[in-house]
Formats: sequence, structure tokens, C-alpha cells
Amino acid sequence: MGRLDGKVALITGGARGMGKSHVRHFVEEGAKVVFGDVLDERGNAVAAALGPQSCRYVHHDVTSEADWSRAVALAAETFGKLDVCVNNAGVLAFGSITDMPLAEFRRIMDVNAVGCWLGMKAVIPAMKEAGGGSIVNISSVEGFTGAAGLSAYSASKFAIRGMTKAVARELGEYKIRVNSVHPGGVLTRMVLDTDGTNYSGDDDGTGFLKAMPLARFAEPAEISRLVAFLASDDSSYSTGSEFIADGGLLSGPGY
Repeated sequence: MGRLDGKVALITGGARGMGKSHVRHFVEEGAKVVFGDVLDERGNAVAAALGPQSCRYVHHDVTSEADWSRAVALAAETFGKLDVCVNNAGVLAFGSITDMPLAEFRRIMDVNAVGCWLGMKAVIPAMKEAGGGSIVNISSVEGFTGAAGLSAYSASKFAIRGMTKAVARELGEYKIRVNSVHPGGVLTRMVLDTDGTNYSGDDDGTGFLKAMPLARFAEPAEISRLVAFLASDDSSYSTGSEFIADGGLLSGPGY
């Protein structure tokens, strides 16, 4: 018996990194999964490895209402319903407010915040029809605190945290739960593909690690297990809440 037996989930940004981990873990826990990304070659490879009985891939730009409609329809038509949405897709870019162009700020907000808002909006009818559901929005520790060079990213992740609370209050009467997950220090391809800077301001991450009681980066699967808990009926009384998995980073100053 898996924790997600009988659940049908839609996961964004599932072709690599943490999203790919979520897709694999959800299938392992018994869910049927439709996942999207803009990295079609990688997404199709993930789906092929997991098999069509459990998993389907769809090209999905989270800033597109049409792509959201198509993804939701695929889940309902293929697996009969939609119980879970994981708004995982996101982009990360470092840059001081002095140096960052407005277009870059807007791109980050569009993907991270607007994409999450569109996702919540898009899945409501299907979840109402299913009799309820769980929406899990992936924010960050930057949804609680700022970091130099991350004004755009922090703004988007604070927005996700706020939207989660507001929408949870709106959808509770339909038995749709909405929670946010706030990872910190997950070593994924998105982080590695940046320009070499990082949260700690050094090149090897040692300053960042020293700030955590658990002085290591997280494995993506450690976040996936938390997301699966929130997607499952085990978290049936949790909504409008933040769930932090940061190695203790936010517990206090690292000195």
C-alpha cells in the first residue's frame, strides 16, 4: 500500500531536479501522475522510464492558461479525475537590484508567482468534481527571509506563501486544502546552472552550510517525502500552512 494509492496528481516542472524527484516519488507511492515542463526531451524520458500506466508527460508553460487547461484535461481524461496539484515549476536568477533588468524581474515573477496562481485557479473545477483535493505550492526559505542578490526570487516566493493562505481560506468549503513547502539548501540542477554564486555569497557554499544545524544540502527526495505527505490524506487537517525543510537554517543566526 502506498501513501498516494488512488490519487491522481498534476506536477509542474517535473523534467528535472526537485520536480523529477516528486514525479518519481509520487509514482512509487501509488499515484497516477501527469507532469509538465518546457524541457520536452527530458520530460518524455522521465515518463518513458516510469511507464504510461502510471505517468504521462505534457508540454506545459506555467504562464500559459491554455497549457494549464490542457494539462488538467489530460489528467482527467487519462486517469479519470484530479486530486492533487504540485506547483513546483520555478526559475532562479541571482542579481542585485541595481544590476537586474526589469524584464528579468518580471520573468521570475511570471513563472514563479503568476504560474502558481494560474495553477491553483486551473485545478479548482476538477478538484470540486472529485470532491476535494490538495494543492501543494513549492515556495522556499526565501519566502520567509531575504538574501542579497535574490530580490526577484524572494518576492516571488513571498507571494506564493501569501497566495497559499488566501486561497486556502477560499477553498476550504470545497474540501480543497492548500499548503506551501519551503525548502532550503537543496542541491539541484537549477542551482548548479546559475552563474556560480549562491545563497551564502561564496563559490563553494561553505558559508551557507555553516548557517545550518544540519550542515549539509538536502537530497531532493527529502523534500518529495514532505510534498507527498501534504498530498495525502495523512495531512487531512492541514491547510493554509507553511512546511519548512531547511536543515534548521531559519532557526537562528549561525554563530
